[in-house]
Amino acid sequence: MPTPLYDVLLAYAARDPARFHMPGHKGTDLPAPELAGLASIDVTEIPGTGNLYEAGEPFDAAQRLWAEVFGFDHCQFLTGGSTMGIHTGLTLFCSPGDRVLVDRGCHRAVYNALAMLDLEPVYLERPWLDRHNLAGPFSRYDVEKVLADCPDIKTVCITSPTYSGLLSDVEGISRVIHARGGKLFVDGAHGAHLPFLGVDAFAGADGVVVSAHKTLPAMGQSALLFTRGVDPDRVRWAASVYGSSSPSYPMMASLDLARQWLLDHPEEYRRAADRVAELRRKFPSLGEDLPLDPCRLTVKVKDGPAFARALEQRDVYPEMEDGGHVVFICTASDSEENFRRLEGALEEMRDQMGDCEPLPAPPLPQRVLSPRQALFAPSRVMPLKDCLGEVSACQIAPYPPGVPVVAPGERIGKKELSYLQQIGYNIMSEVRTVAPLG
Repeated sequence: MPTPLYDVLLAYAARDPARFHMPGHKGTDLPAPELAGLASIDVTEIPGTGNLYEAGEPFDAAQRLWAEVFGFDHCQFLTGGSTMGIHTGLTLFCSPGDRVLVDRGCHRAVYNALAMLDLEPVYLERPWLDRHNLAGPFSRYDVEKVLADCPDIKTVCITSPTYSGLLSDVEGISRVIHARGGKLFVDGAHGAHLPFLGVDAFAGADGVVVSAHKTLPAMGQSALLFTRGVDPDRVRWAASVYGSSSPSYPMMASLDLARQWLLDHPEEYRRAADRVAELRRKFPSLGEDLPLDPCRLTVKVKDGPAFARALEQRDVYPEMEDGGHVVFICTASDSEENFRRLEGALEEMRDQMGDCEPLPAPPLPQRVLSPRQALFAPSRVMPLKDCLGEVSACQIAPYPPGVPVVAPGERIGKKELSYLQQIGYNIMSEVRTVAPLG
C-alpha cells in the first residue's frame, strides 16, 4: 500500500528545486532543531502536489486509501481538526433554517455550526447512568422516540464515541433515520483508531468526522471527514468554505503516513487495547457492562480534580477529569514503559479510587433565543455568579470535554448555576450574556 501524497512531497524535495513560492522558509531548516526536516516537504499548490479542494492526484489516491479503511465512499483531509469537519458535515447535510436533532452532549463546534447555519436544534438528551455518574450512549429507541414526535427532522447529529469512550448504536440509529428518509452525521472525533482494531463503530452513518491527531500518530489538527452518497465535489467545496486556502502539507502527509504505519503494524493497537483491558480489570473503571472504545481508560475516582493533580505531580498526565472520573487516551504510540508508569501511579493512589458522591444529570436549560440570535446579539461580560436569569450569549462549557452546560440563547437558572458549581466549574469566571434592549 503506497503513501501517495508523502511520496510526491519527498520526490519534490529530492530535486532540490529553486522555490520561488510559499512557504517563506523555502524548504530550508526551520529555526529549531526539533523542526528540522519538516520544511523540505512543506510546500504549496504547485504542479504535481495537487490541491486539497480540487479533484486530482495525489489527493484522490491518498484520500481513497483512507475511505477504504473506513468503508465510506469518500474521504476529505482536514487541517482544521474535527471542528472544521463538523462545520463542513452539517453544511452538507442541512439547509439553513432546518430543524435538526442534536445530541445534547455534542462538542461546542456543533453549537457554533447551529448558529452559523441558522439551524433549529431539537436536543436529544443523553441517558444518565446513575451507577456510573455518567451520561450514557444512545440506543436506536432513544432516537426513534424523538423522531416520532418530530417527523420533519431529516438530519440527526450525535457524538460517538464520547470523551469517556462510550459507543452508541450507530448502525441501529442509522436504520431508524434512513427509514424516515433522513441522514445521520456522527462526530467521531475520538474514534479515528477504531477501524484499525476491527471495530466498525460508524456502520450506516452518512457522514463521520474523526480527529486523526487525537488517537493516531498524526500531527495536531489533522482530521478526516468521511461521507456516503455525497458528491465529492460538494464535499471539497464545503471543506474549502471552512478550511485554510493554504493547508499544511506536512499535516496531510502525516495522515498518509499514519494510515500506512497502522496497516503495517496492526499488533501495536492490539497491544494497547490489551493493556487497557488489564488496567480495567485491576482498577475501578468503566468495564464490560458498557459498549466501550477498547483503548479508552476511564477510571472511577472519589475526587476527579484532586486525583488528576496528584497524577501530574507524578509526571503522569491524563487527558481530562470530571467530578468522579479521570480519562486516559491510550494509543499504539504508548510505550510499555509508560503503561508501567501509569499502572504504578494508579496502584499508589488506589485508596482514592471508587465511586464519588452521586452526581446529577446535566440540566436542560430554558431556551429563549435561537443559537444564531444569541451568538451574534449585542452582549455584555459579567461574572457567572451574577448571571441568574440572564440569557447566555456564549457556550458555558467545561473544557475538556467542551460540551456546553448552557448554550447560546439559553437562560442561566438556579439549576444551571448549582450544577456548574457542583461539577467544579469556576462560577467566578466571566461569561457573555445577551445585553438588554434599549
